[in-house]
Amino acid sequence: MDIGVLIPTGAAQWGAAGDPRELVAFGRRAERSGFSSLFVNDTLVSPRIEALTMLAALAPATETAVLGTGALLPFLRRPLQAAQALASVDLLAGGRLVVAVGAGFPGRFGQPLYALSEVPWERRFARLDETVALWRALWTGAGSFHGEILRFADLPPMTRPFHAGGPPIWLGGATPAALARAGRWYDGWLPYPPDPADYASGLGEIRDAAADAGRAAADVTPALFVSARVDEDTERGRQALDAYARATYGMPLADLEKIQAVVTGSADQVLAGLLRYVAAGARHVVVRLGALDPRSQNEQLDRLAALIPALRASAGPALTPGTRAGQPSVPTSASQTW
Repeated sequence: MDIGVLIPTGAAQWGAAGDPRELVAFGRRAERSGFSSLFVNDTLVSPRIEALTMLAALAPATETAVLGTGALLPFLRRPLQAAQALASVDLLAGGRLVVAVGAGFPGRFGQPLYALSEVPWERRFARLDETVALWRALWTGAGSFHGEILRFADLPPMTRPFHAGGPPIWLGGATPAALARAGRWYDGWLPYPPDPADYASGLGEIRDAAADAGRAAADVTPALFVSARVDEDTERGRQALDAYARATYGMPLADLEKIQAVVTGSADQVLAGLLRYVAAGARHVVVRLGALDPRSQNEQLDRLAALIPALRASAGPALTPGTRAGQPSVPTSASQTW
């Protein structure tokens, strides 16, 4: 059972401190506190420290924690450049990188970002899968790549990641198509369903798709992205989380809870909420702290760290963080079915 934390890279979170370099100290503190992974998110919607830049800064400053993206939006970057950057971060981290990817969402979090990146919104899911296939090909030394969307001939030698084949790549999303793709081609699943029952049913569909593709259930790491705040004064905690939701998404907590996993309340209530997802099958929980200023973030980090032993005791043994149970079977050419 792995428990990770999202580094608060948004300017709305670290701005009160006035120095984003303190985010590295925050990551070190989280690692010392028992968190087994440090994740960053990726967007152009709000000012923040760029995701891969943050992981590159954390790589030499940490020792054991997995460094992950939750989730990286590949369409924001040129595919070849992204492969080079990811391999570089993985080398700097000694093979501790995990790359969760997504295709973006409708509204201001999706199509406008594609326009800024000069990438078509149409066929975005096929583009995402093909980008991952390209990365895998580059990381194994391919000299060319011929997909339906991405085509490259005479590729130069690229930077190789720490481990052969590259870091594990997880998929975000919980649509039926995303579940099928996660089971067939990806190394992990990082959704944020508001209802643990939906997590359990989605994980079941992923495992069915994996079995149909000749893969084992252990080939796909079942992860979860969840926002949390521990406060013995339940109403005060909800007010703080509401302020976080409004600052981060421009929506009240009541609306955020309808679309994302959110757990708040006393330590016992937060533990019970997280354990519902563990019972549903989650084995790598990435927690986003519902706090806007550095002091509150550190307080929340300590309160959640106190829950780690109970969370780990609730589940059986998990894969070693950052390792892959089996070689992924992401298609590598247009001749295969997407």
